[in-house]
Amino acid sequence: MTEAGRQFGEGPLSRVASFVYTLLVVELLLVVTTLPGLVALILLDRDASNVPLAAACALPLGPALSAALYALQHRRRDLTDLAPASAFWRGYRLNAVGALKIWVPWLAFMTVIGVNLTHVEAAGIPRWWAVLLAVVAVVVTLWAVNALVITSLFAFRAVDVARLAFYCLVRTPLVALGNAGLLAVAVIVTAVASEAVLALLGSLLALALLHTSRPMTTLVRDQFTA
Repeated sequence: MTEAGRQFGEGPLSRVASFVYTLLVVELLLVVTTLPGLVALILLDRDASNVPLAAACALPLGPALSAALYALQHRRRDLTDLAPASAFWRGYRLNAVGALKIWVPWLAFMTVIGVNLTHVEAAGIPRWWAVLLAVVAVVVTLWAVNALVITSLFAFRAVDVARLAFYCLVRTPLVALGNAGLLAVAVIVTAVASEAVLALLGSLLALALLHTSRPMTTLVRDQFTA
C-alpha cells in the first residue's frame, strides 16, 4: 500500500494534477487577500484624478503577490503531499512586512509619477521631461519587482534587499528584460480587459515571474547565502 501510494503520488499525471491544483489554490488565495482593493479598483473610473485612489486600492497586492511567489517556489510535486494553502499563508506571515517596505514606497513614487504624467499640459511639463519620468518609472518598477522576488524567497534586511535588487538589475539584464515583458502583458491585459481579468491570471503571472527571475535568484543564492 505504501509503494502504491508512492507511485500514485509521483506519476506524471499526478504531477500535472498537483501543479494545476497548486495554481488554482494560489489563485483563489490571491483573489481573497486582494478582494477589497480589487473590488474598489474595478469600480473606480479610469480618470487621472483617481490615480492616488488606485494606488491605495493596490496596497494589498504586494503582500499577496509575495505570498504567491513563496507558495509556488515551495510547491510540492507529490499529489499525496500537497499543502499550497499552508505555504501561501506561511509566506504571507513571513513576508508581509518586508513586501510592504518595498510596495508602499513604490506605490507612493508611482503615484507622484502618475499624477505628473497625467497632468503634463496643466503642469507645463516639457515633453522630454515627461519621457524621462516614464523611463525612470520603468526602471524603478523593475527594481521593485526584483526586490519583491528577493524578499519573498530570502531572509535579508530591507536595506540589503534594496541593494541586491539594484545589483541584480545590472548583473542580470535578461531578468529585467523578461520582467519588463511580463509588465507589458499585465498593462495590455488591464487596458484591453480589466483589472479583474488580470487578477484571475495572477497565479500564472507569479509563476512566470519566478521563471524569468530564476537567474537572479540563483545568483543571490550562490553568492549571498551560506
